[in-house]
Amino acid sequence: MSLQPRFAADEMLGSLARWLRIMGYDTNYEKDRGDDEILRSAQEQGRVLLTRDEELADRAAPLSLYILSDDIDAQLRQVVDAYNLAADEAMVRCTVCNGELDRTPKEELLGVVPTGALENHQEFFRCRSCGKVYWKGSHWNNIRRRLGNLRVD
Repeated sequence: MSLQPRFAADEMLGSLARWLRIMGYDTNYEKDRGDDEILRSAQEQGRVLLTRDEELADRAAPLSLYILSDDIDAQLRQVVDAYNLAADEAMVRCTVCNGELDRTPKEELLGVVPTGALENHQEFFRCRSCGKVYWKGSHWNNIRRRLGNLRVD
């Protein structure tokens, strides 16, 4: 069993789910599902339910966190503080589907990623589930800056 918390974010928290994945945390995004189904899934999988629905948070207690703010930075800070989280720059989770990422040789990505990315970067990662490819491009500095503002890395 992993020592890291695993999360389930309800439909109102898609951006939070994405950022937790960027930080390396296994986070399901429970979109287009009813409260009972979300609750059952989170409980069966031992996930902390993150929700803006106070009643749903109460039903899921103690494995829940009622998210107080609509602001993504405040949401991240609340979860980071509540669970003492740290960012993992290893790029281990797909931001789209939560799948695990594998390091992928750039030779396998010819015609898949832009030529400039292949020329300018050495590390590439591909999602085992959906196939999305990642690399630490110029956007990575913006990601690190946001996470640095939270003092999580």
